[in-house]
Amino acid sequence: MRRILFLPAFSLFLATGLPTSAEEILLKDGTKIVGHMSALQADKIEVETAYGKMQLKRGDIIAINFPENGTVAAPAAPAAKDVALNIDESLRGTQYVNRTGKFTLTVPPDWKIDAKQPRTTPIVTILSSHDDMRFLTVTQEEYSGSLESYKGMLEIKYRKIFGGYEELSESATKIDGKPALLLSFRGISTKADNLPVQFLVAIIPSGNTYTRVVTWCAEPLFHETQPVFEKILTSYRSNGIPTLAQLAKP
Repeated sequence: MRRILFLPAFSLFLATGLPTSAEEILLKDGTKIVGHMSALQADKIEVETAYGKMQLKRGDIIAINFPENGTVAAPAAPAAKDVALNIDESLRGTQYVNRTGKFTLTVPPDWKIDAKQPRTTPIVTILSSHDDMRFLTVTQEEYSGSLESYKGMLEIKYRKIFGGYEELSESATKIDGKPALLLSFRGISTKADNLPVQFLVAIIPSGNTYTRVVTWCAEPLFHETQPVFEKILTSYRSNGIPTLAQLAKP
């Protein structure tokens, strides 16, 4: 029964790394803009629409709506198709090595590579505990904005996916010798019987590439699991070779 309960939340979270339906942005003058937010700054938001990029003042925005079925009032730019990845990865004991993404992690001895789930951009690995109760994904994607801007884009995405989204903590840290951001938040998975889930996320920028190491489990298990998650996140190491996102750049 455990396995049946938690897999829907797992599948739901994987969707957060993939392209989503267009947003509807409502302005004070009654204008509705349909498109995908591509950058977030202190005073404005950049939106990609079917007619090109637009920059909107944040003070002019009344609301941002996320249609559940993807139906919008105006045509939006077509989303890029997910690209299947052939990942070269291995796990021996506690040492996980991802040769494609050029990084390593140290995980508990009972963890495993989840080979059943396909790797599609920007996801470069999916790991889980042996009992399928605790999960981890690593994504690598290009983003030209600041760390704070990237974090803001993630918050918008998470608010769309999870009901009752609540950020619990945010702290600056260093991972792999680089400035990084550590976030904790909770949310309700409406597609998994309203299961409360809690996350611990590390965001590690390197040039224009952002690596995101995400760990999560059902909220009742999080308190006892958090120290394990923290050890996994801080064990992240790159070897100085270009990441998958950098290699894919034309």
